[in-house]
Amino acid sequence: MPLSPDQQAEIDDLRSTPRETLRATAPGMEQHLYKAIPVLDHGFVRVIDYMGDDSAICQAARVSYGRGTKSVQNDEGLIRYLMRHWHSTPFEMCEVKLHVKLPVFVARQWIRHRTANVNEYSARYSILDREFYIPEPEALAAQSVVNNQGRGEALQGEEADRVLRYLRDDAMRAYDHYEEMIGQDGQQGLARELARMNLPANIYTQWYWKVDLHNLLHFLRLRADAHAQYEIRVYADAICNVVADWVPFAYKAFADYRMGGATLSSSALDCVRRMLKGETVTQETSGMSKGEWREFMGVLESDPS
Repeated sequence: MPLSPDQQAEIDDLRSTPRETLRATAPGMEQHLYKAIPVLDHGFVRVIDYMGDDSAICQAARVSYGRGTKSVQNDEGLIRYLMRHWHSTPFEMCEVKLHVKLPVFVARQWIRHRTANVNEYSARYSILDREFYIPEPEALAAQSVVNNQGRGEALQGEEADRVLRYLRDDAMRAYDHYEEMIGQDGQQGLARELARMNLPANIYTQWYWKVDLHNLLHFLRLRADAHAQYEIRVYADAICNVVADWVPFAYKAFADYRMGGATLSSSALDCVRRMLKGETVTQETSGMSKGEWREFMGVLESDPS
């Protein structure tokens, strides 16, 4: 169950007692406040608090850049200009605080994004729940043969069944020993901070994660990408939906210029110019390595639909 009864009671109480405020609010984000969005088998993402909206981005930009932005006719146009030209500080005026429940191995990837404030559930003080991420069969895949940090075809039949059995059995066995070690019935009981070392990386943890919009969009650009690991990508996808409701102009520009766009090297741009002139360009004549050429062709041949 993603939410404990206490957490659900807290959400119901908070949403039943709205508060008046003079600060700017985003109607789309108000609908998300406190609600838990289920992710994976036991995880969730929920918005605890936020600051700013699309207008806050424009307000900050116009203060910073002065009259130079007054020629932009509307807020959406200004936001697209800022996104297109890689301006960052106006987007830092918006912040969001999320409560996330996620497997430990996903958290270790996530924490690589260091431009945020984090407070995690402490297994030194509290006892972790018996909740583990067990993938759906279609998410079990072999090692990719072309990408050392990716996955390939899904495992099939008996091999998939065996892997799922190992994951479940090992997780439960580790937690049984964890409970036994910290228990104080007829023994002193091992300290929680030591007993936790025996728990597997697919056990769930929780944290509060506060980040500004600029750094959040950078996180989403990497983690909502099709090449990101599935287990963190589904969290990023859920957050994308929240951000789209929170700052629709900024998210539309982000989806267009960052998620849907591509950055080309000077060599790649030269190849495009040569192709437009009718020249046949190959990897050997491109000045690119095989890996660069493969990625370049992937951009040119990708289906925008």
